Amino acid sequence: MRIAITSVLLTALFIGVSAPIAGQKDEPRVTNRPKLAGVLKLNLRERKETAPGSNQHKAVERSVEWEVGKTAIIVCDMWDDHYCKSAAQRVGVMAPRMNAVLTAARDHGVAIIHAPSGTVDMYAGSPYRLRMLQAAKSTPRSRSANGAISTPQREPPLPVDVSKCSCDDPVVGPAVRRFSKQHPALDISGYDGISDSGEEIYNFCVEQGITNVVLMGVHTNMCVLGRPFGIRQMVRLGKNVVLARDLTDAMYDPRQPPFVSHTRGTEMVIEHIEKHWCPSILGDDLTRVVPGSAGP
Repeated sequence: MRIAITSVLLTALFIGVSAPIAGQKDEPRVTNRPKLAGVLKLNLRERKETAPGSNQHKAVERSVEWEVGKTAIIVCDMWDDHYCKSAAQRVGVMAPRMNAVLTAARDHGVAIIHAPSGTVDMYAGSPYRLRMLQAAKSTPRSRSANGAISTPQREPPLPVDVSKCSCDDPVVGPAVRRFSKQHPALDISGYDGISDSGEEIYNFCVEQGITNVVLMGVHTNMCVLGRPFGIRQMVRLGKNVVLARDLTDAMYDPRQPPFVSHTRGTEMVIEHIEKHWCPSILGDDLTRVVPGSAGP
């Protein structure tokens, strides 16, 4: 009798140990995009010093070709609302144009990564979120022995002052969170990914062989430059980086230095990036491939 009871207890213990823990079941692997043929021809604009040490720059243009299979677009913080109503209005105008570019690029085989910071929990469990979470972990080669990423000083202060106010509303309301998800005019589709984690996005890029990164979205002088997946970090990580200059917008109030229009303030930030970080392109460059490069 004692042997039978012991046997039952051991069996129960074995079943208990072997049973999966609720909520920790392995998620099925999400399919990633196929690697397709096709070459994008990008017309880069950057700013070079006219003479060493002169601090005088001129716009220089050149062309490069990027394979679609090695290219990703990161859509930065295109939220559904913003405390600054002027900024939200400009995003609303930009979003349909951006969506047309993303659709064309996606159809050619470019990876699309949506990065609406602070809202990714809205997409938990979706294949777009799992795709980023399931990427194998990678360690950037530029990390030092203590794990930090080297950050050499390479830029002066930004050309627009937002220290007192960055919103150009006539009457600026409280700077409270008014967004909950990505702007609804931007489709999340196909093999897209969703993440606001620099580590996840880096892991995904390494796993998928992505060496070329396009940044678009808002705001140029803040998140587009400074997020852990933004221009500064992607350049430091050794990626080929460009900014889509017609698909971005700065936070700047013309009542602050240098007292220029909002449009000119955004242009000045773009020029700063072209001088110190990476070239810019027009979004239209992402909508077509070199004829004959996509296969027979």
